Amino acid sequence: MSKVLIIGAGGVGRVVTHKCAQAKDVFTAITLASRTRSKCDAIAAEILHFPINTAQVDADQVPELVDLILQEKPQLVLNVALPYQDLSIMEACLKTGVDYLDTANYEPPETAKFEYSWQWAYQDRFREKGLMALLGSGFDPGVTNVYTALAAKKYLDEVQEIDIIDANAGSHGQPFATNFNPEINIREVTAPCRHWENGRWVETPALATRRSFDFPEGIGPMNIYRMYHEEMESLVKHIPTIKKAQFWMTFSDNYLKHLEVLQNVGMTRIDEVEYQGQKIVPLQFLKAVLPDPGSLGPLTKGRTCIGVIARGLKDGQRKQVYIYNICDHEACYKEVNSQAISYTTGVPAVVGAMMMLTGKWRGAGVFNMEQFDPEPFLETLAAMGLATEVLDGGEWPEL
Repeated sequence: MSKVLIIGAGGVGRVVTHKCAQAKDVFTAITLASRTRSKCDAIAAEILHFPINTAQVDADQVPELVDLILQEKPQLVLNVALPYQDLSIMEACLKTGVDYLDTANYEPPETAKFEYSWQWAYQDRFREKGLMALLGSGFDPGVTNVYTALAAKKYLDEVQEIDIIDANAGSHGQPFATNFNPEINIREVTAPCRHWENGRWVETPALATRRSFDFPEGIGPMNIYRMYHEEMESLVKHIPTIKKAQFWMTFSDNYLKHLEVLQNVGMTRIDEVEYQGQKIVPLQFLKAVLPDPGSLGPLTKGRTCIGVIARGLKDGQRKQVYIYNICDHEACYKEVNSQAISYTTGVPAVVGAMMMLTGKWRGAGVFNMEQFDPEPFLETLAAMGLATEVLDGGEWPEL
């Protein structure tokens, strides 16, 4: 029996619940919990072929989490709540002796800074209890880590450079909206850029470096902007042959124009300001007035393309390989009532859980995705709806 507790009932939580319910051979019982139980009930009502238990929990409160875990007795907790809550959920898993999985690394609410140090610090405690914590089992981070591991296992003798490239070639028709939690999205995009080069982090202003990249399968050329993303931190640690690592994402001119104005007028600030005798955080207020990402599903058309270009040596010769996935927004919505951004994060979370629960990926301690065999994960990922494409030995411009 493999019972799971899913914490978080946003767009990703919806996808995770749907996809767990599809894999009845692995998941025999599912509980979905969030701060607002009505959101869980709405998701449960969409799934007619599998009974979903629901619960209310404040994921910031370790005692509440402990009580819920002891009540439900899951084999695994899937954390698809906010990154601010990673540590409280990890604490609750340690106190109750349950394995842990998430899709994004911890970020302190008061500082727009995200890195693995806080979660890697749990290594000894998880190992001593014989528990496993799998970090970053989304797409990026997550599948991009696995793609890099696949390049190292199968296509290159030595991975020396990686470019992780994330394109949303879709449109929702709104003047300005984010495809996932607006607060997390804007904090991430406006943070200073860092990339890895020759053994050190090189910092540049946010979105200051732009290139054009010609995406495959008819998507075509789009502008990509360099930014910091957490998977680079774990990849350069666990694959130390990497001399250069960069992360790139597409943004429309419309998105960047709105973001610039919001920054200029102070609406992206994360410190408190006083308004009519109350303390408010401008970015949190902005989140409240922007469209809910969950509402964009029926409006979004087009595709995503997320992948890794890995460069290095094979049989002593310089070689490149491009490993990627393309996902269709409308197909995702038809299947699970969410667009491709949530789908490409939620499906890998479910597959990571399947790897843990079936014993294909096991260990005691805190792990990142690239530390395990990539092939069983990618085989299951394809069966669950996200196929991997490989362009082996092609030529792509240096970014």
